[in-house]
Amino acid sequence: MKVEPALQQRLLELQAVDSRLDQLEHQRRTLPALSVIADLDSQLGVLADRIIAAETEVTDLQRAQTKAETDVEQVRARSDRDQELLNSGRITASKELENLQHEVESLARRQSELEDVELEVMEQLEGAREHLAALTAERDELMTRRSVAVDERDVAFAKTDAESVDLRADRAAIAPDIPTDLAALYEKLRADNAGVGAAALRQRRCEGCRMELTPIDIGRIRESAEDELLRCEECRRILVRTAESGL
Repeated sequence: MKVEPALQQRLLELQAVDSRLDQLEHQRRTLPALSVIADLDSQLGVLADRIIAAETEVTDLQRAQTKAETDVEQVRARSDRDQELLNSGRITASKELENLQHEVESLARRQSELEDVELEVMEQLEGAREHLAALTAERDELMTRRSVAVDERDVAFAKTDAESVDLRADRAAIAPDIPTDLAALYEKLRADNAGVGAAALRQRRCEGCRMELTPIDIGRIRESAEDELLRCEECRRILVRTAESGL
């Protein structure tokens, strides 16, 4: 393929722009903040389930405490009524007095049992609330770290995006200068060679694969016309002669 030397140099300029765009895209995909955010999102997802479970436990224990308080109050009220009746002297029959006395004693035992239950529930509720508070504090700390990582990501994205805009403008200015058949070959080679379709020949090395050309290859290049499009014998990329080729 015949390509004017000036257009071959223009192709190198296009490759430099494309390589930098590829680097920026790689930086964007592999930004450390992205993995930090993903890890924090995973932790926050697990933590959200734990918080829901903790909130449910607190709610259940609050209901249990309310029930325990009600049960104690009901037994206490009944015991107070029976004790008042016992003390009033209105009951004179010995059998009724005995039964009433037994009921007062039974209610006292029942009240004691219910108060123990109430105390146990209160202790469980206190522990559940402390656990929920700890989980909430952990979530808040993770959210703060995530906010910092998001800010870092956004700053980095803004920087790379701004440079990408300038580079795409440069590419739009260069691309029309490249003949259609050369552009097609370049894009195919880029797809096959990790984004590098054209490489400079400097100090007798292909900058695409970094291999030093053999004396035979150098001799062949020297004999080639300036507008002859060269290919690296090792990596098959387009090889562009420069003032530093060492020919």
